[in-house]
Amino acid sequence: MNLKIAHSPDADDIFMYYAIKFGWVACKDYKFENIALDIETLNIEAIKGTYPVTAISFAMYPKIKDDYAMLRTAVSFGDGYGPKLIKQKGKKLRKNLKLALSGENTTNAMLIRARYPEARVKYMNFLDIEQAVVSGEVDAGVLIHESILDFDNSLEVELELWDWWQELAGDELPLPLGGMAIRRSLPLNRAIEIEDILIDGVKIANEKKQELSKLLVEKKLVRIEDEMLTKYLDMYASNDSIELSKIQLKALDKLFEIGYNFKEFSTKIEIEDFLIPKEYKELREG
Repeated sequence: MNLKIAHSPDADDIFMYYAIKFGWVACKDYKFENIALDIETLNIEAIKGTYPVTAISFAMYPKIKDDYAMLRTAVSFGDGYGPKLIKQKGKKLRKNLKLALSGENTTNAMLIRARYPEARVKYMNFLDIEQAVVSGEVDAGVLIHESILDFDNSLEVELELWDWWQELAGDELPLPLGGMAIRRSLPLNRAIEIEDILIDGVKIANEKKQELSKLLVEKKLVRIEDEMLTKYLDMYASNDSIELSKIQLKALDKLFEIGYNFKEFSTKIEIEDFLIPKEYKELREG
């Protein structure tokens, strides 16, 4: 079966998928084709239902819940860290600041809109945000992905999204950022098989982290390398990315509750109602 899997070109997504790409994972009768697009493009394409399996921002999942189930694997959470709101050093931000965000449907955008409801928002590719702040095109912007590790020394952090998340969540929960969804039109037995393959892919990637990281750098598949790549993968593509844990599920429910309270979503959902029912596989095999 030929199947397109869409993910971002960022180091964590590349890392979590490429154990499959390099043939380190048993894939049954599946032939996967990977598509790499920036996360907001993936969010928009998910709303259209373009790809059968796709990476998405967690905050936009309620918008596609009727067409996609959430996968348990290839997830990224912040734990003591996350996106950063940056500005020029010494600049005082007003309530109606000009604010650059990486996309209307991203998790960081939803949470930052809650913090700065009067901001004049400009959405742009996340790779352009740092320079937009440096040049003064905007007053501040949210850095995501690898950008949080190294940015222009004329800039400073105004707000750690992790701190704002903790204030909103009111609990010591990891910050949900992104995961993967699968189209409901796929047969359930196929969806279960695909999820299991992807789980194996993330697991093997972590087991062979050093070898895989070296290959990704050699093949110029990632934008960072060496210590920075190791640090980034430890943050967003670790053993915690293999399969959703109970605390991660709780964090997702809190994210959806926050989005509902701020009128981002019309209904409040609980994520366990939207995962692939694993018991189906157990019943068939039993």
